[in-house]
Amino acid sequence: MKYKITHTTTYIYESPVRVCHNLVMLTPRTDAHVRVHSHRLTILPHPQQLHPREDFFGNRFHAFSIEENHRQLKVTSISRVRVLYRKPPSAELTRPWEQVVAAIAGGPIGSAMPVYRDPAWLEATKFLYDSRRIQRSAAFADYALQDFTPGRPILLCAQALMQRIHKEFKYDTTATFVNTMPQEAMSIKRGVCQDFAQVAISCLRSIGLAARYVSGYLRTIPAEGKPRLVGADQSHAWFSLYCGAETGWIDLDPTNNCMCSNDHVPIAWGRDYQDVVPVRGVFLGGGQHTLKVSVDVLPFSSQQ
Repeated sequence: MKYKITHTTTYIYESPVRVCHNLVMLTPRTDAHVRVHSHRLTILPHPQQLHPREDFFGNRFHAFSIEENHRQLKVTSISRVRVLYRKPPSAELTRPWEQVVAAIAGGPIGSAMPVYRDPAWLEATKFLYDSRRIQRSAAFADYALQDFTPGRPILLCAQALMQRIHKEFKYDTTATFVNTMPQEAMSIKRGVCQDFAQVAISCLRSIGLAARYVSGYLRTIPAEGKPRLVGADQSHAWFSLYCGAETGWIDLDPTNNCMCSNDHVPIAWGRDYQDVVPVRGVFLGGGQHTLKVSVDVLPFSSQQ
């Protein structure tokens, strides 16, 4: 699928902002699933400085500063991308999950030489340990081990965990906030896509598996006979699990209880939400402010 993605973020301030410094992570990354045809970033008022950069995980972002009084900041990202998810392998044929744990850890603890070391272990270890928003715990491990039973293929386990989170957690936009930690979301079993993804990642890392947080978009299709609403799409989040050298990384969406498909458009990934915040920064002045976000994901043809 080919998509045109328009993501607009608008801050409206009650009093003038004298200076602001911001980071914007809205540039799609080219990877196994995505090819970027074009990307344009428009910022009003125009910044005095705008620098494209790349973070530790290979995500593209822009740093900019505005050093003049303004009551409104508008950031618009327009991207044209092609998304092509490969057909997932048969879950029953994937490697037993304990073998993946041993391979990315370098073999059994205490052994002089690893029995088997996954060639991608160094990349996987970036997403194996605690991060700012995700801490491993016995409680998360216990939750995961209900599905990760001995000798079971890793993708079967991951699908079962995803299905259980979808069944036991209620999607509730009023239950959590952007800074809610996975421990709290687990305790109340409510939240949004960010919470579901971070709970799953917490469970997976707690049993020694590598999992990363993926931010992006999900194309929504209006009900039959209903017009498509421009700007009604939203940012979305899911998780990606490393399933071993033969299978690689597999993306799963616990909010919708599905394997990610061509309707999922990944933009950036990191250890948790903190690594991939779309727009963040500091400003001087402004008083109270109002935030408005509009996302539009529209299929397009090569002629457009």
